Order: sequence, then structure tokens, then C-alpha cells
Amino acid sequence: MAISDQEKILACVDQSHFADYVTDYAAWAARRIQAPMELLHIIDIHQTPPSGEDHSGTIGIDAQEQLLTKLSSEDEARTRAAREAGRLFLNRLRERASAVGAPQVDIRQRYGQLVETLHEQEDGVQLMVLGRRGESAEATLRDLGRNVESVVRAVNKPILTVTEGFREPQRIMFAFDGSAVTRRGVEMIAGSALFRDLPILLLMSGKVNPDGSKKLDWAEKTLTDAGYSVDKRLQPGDAEVVIAKTVTDESIDLLIMGAFSHSPLRTLLFGSKTADLLRSSSIPTLLLG
Repeated sequence: MAISDQEKILACVDQSHFADYVTDYAAWAARRIQAPMELLHIIDIHQTPPSGEDHSGTIGIDAQEQLLTKLSSEDEARTRAAREAGRLFLNRLRERASAVGAPQVDIRQRYGQLVETLHEQEDGVQLMVLGRRGESAEATLRDLGRNVESVVRAVNKPILTVTEGFREPQRIMFAFDGSAVTRRGVEMIAGSALFRDLPILLLMSGKVNPDGSKKLDWAEKTLTDAGYSVDKRLQPGDAEVVIAKTVTDESIDLLIMGAFSHSPLRTLLFGSKTADLLRSSSIPTLLLG
């Protein structure tokens, strides 16, 4: 299949320094599976800062018309400025991705809201990449981090969420819970080159039962048959605590897990009191929808 016919890697970027790391991970994924990559910048023009002038007070009809004309011109100027700034920003990121070997990099700007736009764009996409923590480290008007959960709930594609910094993944951990979502994830990984040649730690934790053990054996066999080196572990205990501790103890570079309402592990990334260790780390996480 030609590269141009493949489903793409979609990197959703805002104008913060986190965009560099989103680009780096998207380029890494595109290079490994030899897929096209698109950098998408969404402009929410309603959040463009208005003029600081005070237009209050009583004015005549002619003055009102002049003011409306002036405000319209100002809006158009801000729109043009936002579009041009976005174009320069995307061109820089395209050069960054191409420099590390991404095979085909396109750029696109869209006006709209993040969640709605990504839902509209998901056809033809095999993986989305976006930032997870923008709001906690840099104030931007189009911050992505605060919207991650909404995005994951709205789209049906795997989403790689990244934090600050880039480190090429070498050690992968799959938090396998035996659910239909994570079983599909095992099959997806087995059929993809994304993690090929990388060792995978397959961890099942939480309440252990015989059915869970059988599902874990199936997951191990599926990945092993696909050529993966798998370290299988069945570890009872609180799933959040076990996973967070294992990420640190095993120096895991990338975590795979089910996403939010689809998984009992949904609080690992948002709202968990017992997974502070994981949420404070810089580990990227592949969320399976």
C-alpha cells in the first residue's frame, strides 16, 4: 500500500512549547509504521483577545456604524494574524518532523472547537497524538491538556497523550485488564509495526480470577505469535497503585491502557488520588478507545 493511501497519524498541536513534543512522538510513530503524518492546528477565533479599547458610552447612529465597521475590520485583522501565525508555527513543526525521518508530513489549520473538530477528522486516522498537560505548565488560549478526557470520550481512535520532553520509547507496558477494549488493543498491537522489536511488559493487576488468568495467557500468546518479546505478570492488588509503582520500578517509557469509561482504570490519568506518582511522571500513554 502506498504511503498516501494509508491511514495517517494526526498530531493535534497548539501554540505552546508542548507542540514540539507532540510533533516528536507523532514523527516517531509515523517513522516506525511508515505512515503519513498530519499536523493539525485548530483556531478558536472566539477566543482571540479583543481590543483593549473602551467602546462604552452613548454614541450616535453614524458613530455606531463607524464603530461596527472598525470592530469588523479589527476582527478580520486578528483572524488574518492568527492564520498567518499558525502557518508559520506549522511550517516549523513540519520541518522538525521531516528532520527526524517522518516520511510524509502535511499541515492543516481549521477553525472550530477542539473536540468537535477531532471527531469530524477521525476518519482516515489510525492514531491521534496530543498533549496531556498544557494547562499545568503554560497558559495558552488553545490549551489541549484540559480537553484530553473530552477528546478521548468523543473519538474512537487510539490516542497517544504526551507530556513534556521526548524520549524514544524502549520499554513498553500494557495495563491489560481483560476487557474487550484491551483485547482489541492486543490484536491491534500484534498487527502493527508501532512497537515491533520492543519488549512489552504485559501486566494484569487488581482482583485476580481464573478467567482473568486465561485472558492474560491469550494476550501473551497473541503478542508472542506476532513476534513480540513479552514479560507477563499477574499481580494482585490495587490496580492503580500496582501500575504506577511498576512504571517507576521498571523504567517504563510508554504505557498502554483502556480509556476512561471503557475501563476500570479510567482514573489513572485524571482525578485519581492513588496514582499521583504516575500522573506526575512524563511518561506518554496510549489510550485505547
